[in-house]
Amino acid sequence: MTLDYDIIVIGGGHAGCEAASAAARLGSRTLLLTMDMAKLAAMSCNPAVGGVAKGQIVREIDALGGQMGRITDLTTIQFRMLNRSKGAAMWSPRAQCDKTRFSEEWRRTLENTWNLYIWQDAATELLFAPAPETNAAPSDNLPDETTTSFNSAPGTISSAAESDADSDPTLRNAPSAAGKLAIRGVRTRMGVEFSCRKVILTSGTFLGGVMHCGASHAEGGRAGDAASHGITESLRAIGFETGRMKTGTPARLDARTIDFEILEPQYGDENPAKFSFSPETKPIKEQLPCFLVYTSKEVHDILRTGFDRSPLFNGTICGIGPRYCPSIEDKLRTFADKDQHQLFLEPEGSSTNEYYLNGFSSSLPWEVQWKALHKIRGFEDLHIFRPGYAIEYDYFPPTQLHHSLETKLVSGLYFAGQVNGTTGYEEAAAQGLIAGINAHRAMKGESPVVLKRDEAYIGVLIDDLVTKGVDEPYRMFTSRAEYRILLRQDNADIRLTPLGYKIGLISQKQYDHFTKKNTLVESLISFAREQSVKAAEINDYLKSVDSEPLSQGRKLYDILMRNNVTFDSLQNALPKLQKFIAANEITPEAIEEAEIQIKYKGYIEREKFIAEKLRRLENIRIPENFDFHSMNALTIEARQKLSRIRPETIGQASRIPGVSPADVNVLLVKFGR
Repeated sequence: MTLDYDIIVIGGGHAGCEAASAAARLGSRTLLLTMDMAKLAAMSCNPAVGGVAKGQIVREIDALGGQMGRITDLTTIQFRMLNRSKGAAMWSPRAQCDKTRFSEEWRRTLENTWNLYIWQDAATELLFAPAPETNAAPSDNLPDETTTSFNSAPGTISSAAESDADSDPTLRNAPSAAGKLAIRGVRTRMGVEFSCRKVILTSGTFLGGVMHCGASHAEGGRAGDAASHGITESLRAIGFETGRMKTGTPARLDARTIDFEILEPQYGDENPAKFSFSPETKPIKEQLPCFLVYTSKEVHDILRTGFDRSPLFNGTICGIGPRYCPSIEDKLRTFADKDQHQLFLEPEGSSTNEYYLNGFSSSLPWEVQWKALHKIRGFEDLHIFRPGYAIEYDYFPPTQLHHSLETKLVSGLYFAGQVNGTTGYEEAAAQGLIAGINAHRAMKGESPVVLKRDEAYIGVLIDDLVTKGVDEPYRMFTSRAEYRILLRQDNADIRLTPLGYKIGLISQKQYDHFTKKNTLVESLISFAREQSVKAAEINDYLKSVDSEPLSQGRKLYDILMRNNVTFDSLQNALPKLQKFIAANEITPEAIEEAEIQIKYKGYIEREKFIAEKLRRLENIRIPENFDFHSMNALTIEARQKLSRIRPETIGQASRIPGVSPADVNVLLVKFGR
């Protein structure tokens, strides 16, 4: 007996939940295949959402019709807008969440999504069939008389550098970009076979997962959960390149044994905002504090006694770890001259005593962690729920993907999340959302949704993965985006909600709310442009905010472009402004958006101009099967990289490491006419 679905999503993490939710809501009969229904979208590391650049991604997910922002709002226990002292392009929302409620809310959402079904089991095989030789979507009308499956025995997975696929470029790139195979289905550990037309692989850290704590190691994707075997072997057998990466997590601490009185509290915003643009969620009212704690020279000396047994330093761990989020032992080695490191003590929920020690991830022996933690001020009587550990897991270099997140080797197979070499809930959820959208659209014969670098951080994320690849776990930073003044967290709805509405993830009610907000923003900007202000009525206010008084009347719009001048503070000085805002019921969100558009108008227009100039390269397409090796004018490195990554446009080619400006000019001569 074989069960049939349109789309199967493998993995119940943040990527898998967003992918399954999107595909089902768009109309595809979708199966979410997860090893543990009780841990859907589990916050297995830091119980927080957002942060620098990551907060922008979550707002984009919400603007497109994804669920992460809404569920974060429903489970927030503290909210902060980071970088408020900087320009609006750097403002980044971050929420501390109740991790148990977060997972429960995701489960409630998915179980009540029409067209979405859940099966608790582990996928062990992917089933393939010959790709149809038509111009239709490659996964449509799959022949079911021929099925090919690959399943190697479970065991330690070799790195990409050791695999035949990596040493033999012909094998690595076979089948051709056109695709000789198409996905046909999935077989599970329990022997159940599911047929489908699309598969989205979102297995997180579970593929070949091994946990390390000192000399001890055990299979698992996280504490308490088994590793997954079979999928990596299945894909390597048909030519996929694979590798190993590493992540880590700190000890979890018992709040009853912490002396909070001597710690430095870190409170949320006095007037907290929220992630979702929807009026259905509200900002949190009662927040829990986090706390700052510090290591010391004594703590460092104890930690160093375990370095010879550290799997990071003795060669046990071969996977690549995140440079920007190092373990505590990495910090001590990299910053050997520092006698102190700042750590963040964060609650894991409103009804638990479990705390997360952000900045102290470690794979040192548990007894070394125990001794060192007890030397931190406030932790003298500490009890630990569980020590920190590192995880090694399989990933697939993302240059093997199209920008739709469909693989180049197998039509109908999509990758999203940590299997692509990324880290973080937000990056994973964004990929899952795009993969879910595009898998559904491919089934309908529709073109994929591909966001450009000047349209969304999600576009930057996916373009970086596909064109540049990864040499460490990829995390989004604002510095990765060339157009971050355009990609602000406040205007994610303006950029992406019309698209979400067009493809069917934004409801009419949500879209009406969006258009109403836009109308309010435009009306307030128009009022500021038209309203004249006399010097006599504004100069006292300008002096109060350290701004030069007027010598003659000016438009309100011009006054708002000054530093320290805001709509909120101006209302007391200008009753006519206050009256206009009240009469038109202009919301705080609309006021903030109007103010940002006024103050940053020049910067915004300049970035738009630059983006439009460079977009010319994005519109010059390269034939799908073009032979780059035939172009002797290209450097050898460029020919190799272009042949391997197969960029679809000259814009994409220009961002591939190893492709020089001279190589781009050669491509322009060839394809730019």
